[in-house]
Amino acid sequence: MNMECFPRLVIVALLVVGITTSINVELSYAQTICKVPMKGLMECKPAVTKPNPKSPTPECCSALTHADLQCLCSYKNSQLLPSLGIDPTLALQLPQKCNLPHPANC
Repeated sequence: MNMECFPRLVIVALLVVGITTSINVELSYAQTICKVPMKGLMECKPAVTKPNPKSPTPECCSALTHADLQCLCSYKNSQLLPSLGIDPTLALQLPQKCNLPHPANC
């Protein structure tokens, strides 16, 4: 390889990595869990994180209005929530705090 082309190749490689990373971040925000977009779930995180949970934001509650709450209940005993820093007990309180119906058998 010609040494004069090396700096250009490095710049092109960095651009490709940067674009790929941006696409992956956007795709991860486009994913949903139980009909809630990841962005909506992240809006709720301060309300379900100890030691000082905040009140759910209007954006959090709005994201939950479209949620399959019964589906979300299936995560209450999962290790997924604690691994994300989410307290399952606080998470189960969100529907009530957002004036949404609490799913049966949850």
